[in-house]
Amino acid sequence: MRQDPARPARHVRVHQDRGHTVLELRGDIDIAAAVEISPHLDRLTAHPDVRLVIDLGGVDFFDCSGLRLLYRARARVLDQHGELRLVCAHPLTLRILRVTGLARLLPPHPTLDAALERPGAASGSL
Repeated sequence: MRQDPARPARHVRVHQDRGHTVLELRGDIDIAAAVEISPHLDRLTAHPDVRLVIDLGGVDFFDCSGLRLLYRARARVLDQHGELRLVCAHPLTLRILRVTGLARLLPPHPTLDAALERPGAASGSL
């Protein structure tokens, strides 16, 4: 099912900040939300040298569908020789990131400001 581009996205907000594209996710990030988020993510990660921040600050629930989105984003950004940063402070989501090992590959920052102020704080190599 294609999403009408004029319709606002319930789980996604995209904006620019300090030379980075920020993809803010909000609400419950589950399989239904992933269907909405994936086209935005694919569009944003299709460009060479993309500088993307995924902000999970507004996320209330995060399951394996969210992990799949993050892994996909990381792979696509690295393929384009870009940079990906992650914002996450929710204790349960941080625990999921640590247990799965994604926190090592994509170190989370507690705020958007913290993610954008640290030049070497991007996703590691494959």
